[in-house]
Amino acid sequence: MAMGILCRRFAGQSYRTAAYSTAVKAADKRMCSSKAEQYQNSPETDKRAKSAVILRLSNPPEYKVSLNPSAYIGTKCECSEEAVRGLEEGSPESDYSGVGARQIQNTYSITCSRRLSSTKNVLLDLESKKAISPQAALIQPAKFHSHPMEGDGQAANVEAYNTKEDPRVFQKQRPEYESLCYNRSEPLQPLSLEEGDLILQNVTVFKRSLKPGMIAVYFFRLSCLPAEQHLSLRSNTKFAMLCRYGVENVQLFDISELTMVLKAFVGLTIPSTHSMLNVFETECCHRAWDMSLDQQLLVADLWRCLGRSVPRYLEIALSCINLHWKNLTLPQLVQLVYIIGEGRKAPEDLMKKLDILVLKYLDSLNLEEVGAICLGFFKSHSGLSEHTMRKIGDKVCARMAEMSNYALVNVLKMYRFTHVDHIDLLKQLGSIVPSRIPAIGTQGVMHITLALSALHYLDERIMNAVAASVPSRTAYCRSKDIAKFLWSFGCLNYEPPNAEEFYASLEKQMPTRMQEFQKFPEHLLTSLLALAFAERFPNDLIDYALSPEFVKLTRESKFDLLNDLFTLDGTVEIECPQYTGCRLEPQLRQEATEMLWKLAKKEICLKPEVTEAVCLLEHMLGGPQYVKSHMILPHTRSIDLEIHLDPNQKPLPFNTEAAPKVKLELNENVVSLTDDLMNQLLKGKSSNQSPLNVCESPVEMCLQKIAVRQEQTGPTWDHSAFSSGVQLTGKILDALTNSTTSCETPAHPLKGQHLQVKKLAIQVTNRNQYCYNSKSLLGLHHLKRRQLHQLGYTVIELPFWEWFLLLRRSRSEKLSYLHHKVFDSVA
Repeated sequence: MAMGILCRRFAGQSYRTAAYSTAVKAADKRMCSSKAEQYQNSPETDKRAKSAVILRLSNPPEYKVSLNPSAYIGTKCECSEEAVRGLEEGSPESDYSGVGARQIQNTYSITCSRRLSSTKNVLLDLESKKAISPQAALIQPAKFHSHPMEGDGQAANVEAYNTKEDPRVFQKQRPEYESLCYNRSEPLQPLSLEEGDLILQNVTVFKRSLKPGMIAVYFFRLSCLPAEQHLSLRSNTKFAMLCRYGVENVQLFDISELTMVLKAFVGLTIPSTHSMLNVFETECCHRAWDMSLDQQLLVADLWRCLGRSVPRYLEIALSCINLHWKNLTLPQLVQLVYIIGEGRKAPEDLMKKLDILVLKYLDSLNLEEVGAICLGFFKSHSGLSEHTMRKIGDKVCARMAEMSNYALVNVLKMYRFTHVDHIDLLKQLGSIVPSRIPAIGTQGVMHITLALSALHYLDERIMNAVAASVPSRTAYCRSKDIAKFLWSFGCLNYEPPNAEEFYASLEKQMPTRMQEFQKFPEHLLTSLLALAFAERFPNDLIDYALSPEFVKLTRESKFDLLNDLFTLDGTVEIECPQYTGCRLEPQLRQEATEMLWKLAKKEICLKPEVTEAVCLLEHMLGGPQYVKSHMILPHTRSIDLEIHLDPNQKPLPFNTEAAPKVKLELNENVVSLTDDLMNQLLKGKSSNQSPLNVCESPVEMCLQKIAVRQEQTGPTWDHSAFSSGVQLTGKILDALTNSTTSCETPAHPLKGQHLQVKKLAIQVTNRNQYCYNSKSLLGLHHLKRRQLHQLGYTVIELPFWEWFLLLRRSRSEKLSYLHHKVFDSVA
């Protein structure tokens, strides 16, 4: 039997609603009544009123959350009445957030940034067009895809990566995920416009007499309206009233009703910035400890679908899960890791425990779930153990051809993060990936090349396929994509067959991304350094990168970019003599030099292979004054062992900082120099010996210099004083103690003799300076050698595959090897 309802919308006007099934209406009432009675008579309520739970959170000790359920229950009536009075009066001081903010010991109250003291304000919030709804974000491609290539629909389809939906593919693999996450494709009973109007009319009739269960049902039913009606619904004053009543009764919802309302918000695409959500977030924080694990994961997933970050809720939920982590099922584990990844943060101890569970369930995980776990760990900056990564590599190798592009890219992200070199996986990539490149979006291709460069693994088949694909899709490249593509090729020091086209297309795109570079200055510096590796120097972009304005931007960045600026500036100075643009200020260059040298002394100079080489070279050449361990090119961030040889290949003592000094200890009585003593010192050599070739002692050689200087400039002391004894003055002592110890080679060439010094830069290399399993230097180290050659240095390498083996051999073998390297290599 149908029933007609006559009601008034405006004064003096009436309208008749369409027929509404009394059976549906009765069912709604019964459902609402039963839910309200269930809440009021629930033993869970009595339990809350008698217990107090202290939540031990995983993070900072200063962040303590005390949950006092009895105090919380006791304030419900007061809070609701206060909120109602404020909303009815419409005072500017009243706020929806006040519903949760006045609770006793409420550490979760969230202050709203916008006032919602009236229906008008609610409508303004709901009608806000600036906030992008989660659903709209899912439909629209990512922001950097706003430049589709004309006439290339296939390319547009490839680039249509969905940042919120694609990571959730694994949830369709098992039915168990239905209770853990929101399913957008779940079939719902559609709601007609007439039924929707009747629900809204009931809101105005029942008003504050609406039961919490009825409010939840109304929200859920309205979310079943056709999607095209959602915008007009959110603008409806009656829906705004329903929102107000939902906020007022938020503390009376049971957990299932609270979840139902959140599902409705997702279905209605409520903006994530809506102030009403602050109250619901606060309530979820209070209820987290009382939820089951499935409910905790579901609520977290609903907030994710709303596009809202809820770090406090996640912190509480994770602290609860941390206590019962061993009980996680496989679907719960995967969903939890997904939630953690989307939250970008998790306790370190929990992630180590989850690593153990991943290894436990690995054989039962499908490939999409493996990709989801890798992505979750990657996004939360948490590493899986090397053993787990190798097991994952074995699993992926066995079925890589069946793996989706998305899952494969996520696995490579994790290998990039952990730096685990699974050689079988890397080899198989070369067979599978090149043919897939055209079907993988720009971001995915970027992550593949970046993973290879991070692992220092050069596969020409993959790199050639990427280089061939990039020029046609530069319009889809963000500033980050441009930077990472350039860096990957530059880091691996690889030029593809179409190098000119590849680099030119990316360079051409860089000026169009200047706004992004200003927001992310690290991407511009990464791009320019990578181009420098390839000996490409776009002067206009370099001039901008070294300008005071951009340098100021880099100093305000969350990254320390001074070293990158310093490397770019030093490279330009050596390799671009015609460059006349901006340069880094001397003060900043000095600051970077000191910082890098301080770091090198701690991390590089103390390495056993370096200290052993320095010690043996000093012994072989005659002392520390012949070898200098320092940064010849500070902007290249590594050290060299510098040696100078004369044309006869004899070492020159150029390191004045390390030159040994003759120390004379004087007692309390002064030393007297008589005429006889001075004559013996100055004239004690036999006449047939040349002072240029033979010398008896360092002191004698020094006194010879003093004698020569006296003949040229006159005596500096009174000779008559020697007859009665002369004190050893400071000048004479300095002259004696600062003399050279070398008799074979003078510290300085004789007057009129110009020596052509051969400068050697000896490099003790290590595995990380080369491509994987090859002798091809990486970009930065290749750039350094190139610049050393340009400055006139002869580079001599002690490669790790030779020198590291010799470290275990005898001293004589090592000296013989170094002698051959130093003298035979430059012959």
